Amino acid sequence: MKKLLFLFLLSFFCTPVFSQDLVPMRGNIKDGYDFWLYEPKGWDVDTIQKPLVLFLHGASLCGRNLDRVRRYGTLDALDRGRMIDAFVLAPQNPGGAWKPSKIMDVVNWVSDNFQVDTNRIYVLGMSLGGYGTIDFAATYPDKIAAAMAICGGGTVKNYEPLNSIPLWILHGTADKAVPISHSDKVVEAMNKNGEASRLIYTRLKGLNHGRPARIFYLKETYEWLFLHSLLDEGRPVNKDYQITPERLRTAYSDLGRKGHLSVSSSVDKLESESQQQQEVADEIASAQYYKVRSGDNLSSIAKRHKISVVSIRNLNNLKSDRLSIGQRLRIR
Repeated sequence: MKKLLFLFLLSFFCTPVFSQDLVPMRGNIKDGYDFWLYEPKGWDVDTIQKPLVLFLHGASLCGRNLDRVRRYGTLDALDRGRMIDAFVLAPQNPGGAWKPSKIMDVVNWVSDNFQVDTNRIYVLGMSLGGYGTIDFAATYPDKIAAAMAICGGGTVKNYEPLNSIPLWILHGTADKAVPISHSDKVVEAMNKNGEASRLIYTRLKGLNHGRPARIFYLKETYEWLFLHSLLDEGRPVNKDYQITPERLRTAYSDLGRKGHLSVSSSVDKLESESQQQQEVADEIASAQYYKVRSGDNLSSIAKRHKISVVSIRNLNNLKSDRLSIGQRLRIR
């Protein structure tokens, strides 16, 4: 009964921008990410559980304006008519690297308040979101049924947990913003630390940083994810699907043409946004980090690296000046 009341109040007070199924969530989690939540058609509040798809955006969509998260990716695919029979969760990163613990806070909140099938939680992301996907999946391998990382890399110390997850990594060979070597390093680490039999690694020949964003609009993307569950014995990966540069050329051909934009103008918008993301990703690819040591404080770190304390705070979204030994701080 409480859950029914919650959903009624949610639908009454939160008016989405385009789709009646998308609801903006602001301030639901203390010191957490704001997010969009898509509620699939036909789900029953008391009985029917649905999968959860977690979309992690790239650097160009960071900020405090939730509408930015709809510019490309899974939410935009929904607006264009892609049918996804799952809850879709899209948090917004205000800036800096995605933090796995904060992502999990959002996932837990949605799972507690909606009928989520917790054996079928999926994550996919591109560029900065590709990094977030790898780091999140490596941190919570027992929570993720399958993951797809596009044009990204990873920052975790231990990649071995990824070997227990059906994981698809895709990267353009001509990507100058986030070079394909970033994904190569993840794959090499996985193979070094164990048997990477659940990994699919697709090197998209000749593709730059922007074109692989079309993967979010393919029906095959979501079909592949939904074929996996935590309940699968041995957690095998399905290798029957292929995503090629040729398939990406027709990524929009079977969309439902929903909304006020035509498919062709949607393509133009996506390519333009991807170009902006490439420019921002150049900065991320060259970012430098510093590991906090005993005796360090923000002032000493700022002086050593010739950067202001305010810049360090902004780059790392710090709420206080308290530091922990071993903490990684972005300094460029």
